[in-house]
Order: sequence, then C-alpha cells, then structure tokens
Amino acid sequence: MRTNMDFSPFYRSSVGFDRIFDLLERTAVPQNGDNGPHYDIVKLGEDSYRIVIAVPGYSDDELTITHEPNMLVINGARPENEDVQYLHRALALGPFVRRFELADHVNVNGAKLENGLLTIDLTKEIPEEMKPRRIAIDAAPTAEPSKQIEGNVAA
Repeated sequence: MRTNMDFSPFYRSSVGFDRIFDLLERTAVPQNGDNGPHYDIVKLGEDSYRIVIAVPGYSDDELTITHEPNMLVINGARPENEDVQYLHRALALGPFVRRFELADHVNVNGAKLENGLLTIDLTKEIPEEMKPRRIAIDAAPTAEPSKQIEGNVAA
C-alpha cells in the first residue's frame, strides 16, 4: 500500500533534485488502473535497455513514438469500424498513451514492430565532460631554507 509522503524537508536541504522529488510524488499517488498495453523493460547491458510493448492489431502507421526531454511517449490510435457489431469485446485495441520517464542522457536508438510487439532500444550515453575523471595532485614545492632577517646586531 502506498502512502503520501512529504518531501518538503528534502527540498530545503538539496539543490537540483527537483525532478527526482516530482517523480517520487507522482509515483506515490495510486493509479486508477492500467489502461495502456502491457510492456516489459529489459536491461541488456550496463548502459543499454529495451522496452517491449504488446500492441496486437496495430500497424506501424497507427503508432507514434515521441522522445521528449526525459520522457518517452507512445501513442496508439486505430480507426473505429462502425460496420462491425461486437457480441463480446475483450481485445484492448482502443487508443492508448503510454509514458516512460527517462533518466538524463538516455537516447532512443530505434524502434521496430514485429509480430504485435513494439520494441524500442535505448542507451544511456553520458557526455565525456560529465564522466568521472581523475584529478592529478601537484606535489608541494620543496620549501627553501628560511632566511634570517638581519636586525640590530650588538657589536
């Protein structure tokens, strides 16, 4: 069971994590059921992922994939056939929208539709300037012998 959590103490003591707290607040709200198609998220390697969505009966021109900042949106829309009278309708072939939150620097490599499965390949590519790098430590210069300041010398 999910409960509502107050993240305001974290907002006061952190900088730049607003997106994470917004995501946690959205996921803490119970959803009214799953209205989109079923899907799998697979980790293929350290930085590569795959999303597989079951979209039986959809063709590639009835599906739209949009990569927005930190969001992947899949829309499906099929035209309704008014001439057909259903006695029982259990196939979920109506319009749908499925959203996936993406981490920073996750890119969509491509998508394919085969046998009713929409496969989307993703990779996380961290820019070179953001990767951890080793910082060289300069050796401290050797101290010169201290010089004595001449003062009044008693003769």
